[in-house]
Amino acid sequence: MDQLTSLDPVARARALGAALEAASDEIEATQRWPQDLLEQLHAAKLMRLFLPKSCGGEQLDPCTYFRAVQEVASHEGSVGWNMFVANSAALLMAWLPLESARRIYADNPHALIAWGAVNGQGAKAVDGGYIVNGRWDFASGSRQSTWMGAHGPVTEADGSVRLNERGAPKIMSWLFPTEQANRLDNWNPMGLRGTASESYTVTDVFVPEEFTSTREYPELRREPGPLYAIPQQGLYTVGVAGVATGIARAMLEAFRALATQKVPRGRPRMATDPLVQADYTKAVAKLGAAEAYVLATMADVYAGAGDTGAIAFEERARVRLCCTNAVQSAIEVANWVHHAAGVSAIFPGSAFERRFRDIHTVSQQIQSRTSHWAAVGEIMLGEPPAVFY
Repeated sequence: MDQLTSLDPVARARALGAALEAASDEIEATQRWPQDLLEQLHAAKLMRLFLPKSCGGEQLDPCTYFRAVQEVASHEGSVGWNMFVANSAALLMAWLPLESARRIYADNPHALIAWGAVNGQGAKAVDGGYIVNGRWDFASGSRQSTWMGAHGPVTEADGSVRLNERGAPKIMSWLFPTEQANRLDNWNPMGLRGTASESYTVTDVFVPEEFTSTREYPELRREPGPLYAIPQQGLYTVGVAGVATGIARAMLEAFRALATQKVPRGRPRMATDPLVQADYTKAVAKLGAAEAYVLATMADVYAGAGDTGAIAFEERARVRLCCTNAVQSAIEVANWVHHAAGVSAIFPGSAFERRFRDIHTVSQQIQSRTSHWAAVGEIMLGEPPAVFY
């Protein structure tokens, strides 16, 4: 495994391809990852790509990260998804006190944080910390986690709600050991089944101040470096784009293999059919262009980000635009592949059926909303909103 960690992160991800594919049926059926696979993922440090180096992480640039997530997702979509979520959660360590971050990660090579989406529930401020109560959903990776978190507003001791500088409720994040959450085992979607993105409840859990932070202010981070100048929600969308394009690329590769063999009734062998040839190359170009746009944009944004401060609204819009384009392009390519493959795509166990369900589960996530086009347009046409992540 020392030889593996000497490789760059994309090569490490590629080296696990066979193991990921071998485990995919079990992951789909049980919604759990084989222990040996989980250990390999941790040994390759694929859950620590965004973790600060001060805590034993890679502190990786967004372009290499995108390609590593894409590689894993091309072999197993659910693992690629949880990989991106785990790395996104690790970003919070750049805001947490160093001793707290090291307590979570530095002493445990298997450390992993999972958490659910903001939903209006939160915590009450008390001496030295917060009392957290509520239910949160979509905690991808909670079954592999060692720590969990929750996000929400704060109720002060006098009953008022803590506000940020815009006069809106300030959203905080609280971290606690996984055993303090009650996981509900209620994940039963059509796709990404292996993420086990279940709900959980938290009842009167005390979280000390030192394990509390906020994701709202990149400029207030403890860790220097250009990676953390990009808002966490922006880096979230890079991960989603990596998952979506990885799944779509795998579907394209499977279609290419199918086309060399399949002879549809009444048609020539698919690989010799000019209609198939033209549509296939258009799909390859669409996906390749989307990937290149992500890599070019993120390289430029990263190069221009400072060790302190935060990137400007205009740069945040560029991040959102390139990733929205990548996700939507991947969905379009996957749809074409599924249709072009005909009945070969409709049966469980095919190279297409699960991936089609997976990418259409990705398509429903908040980072995949088509409304992001309009949000970016506001900024690019000179009508910036009060806040944009």
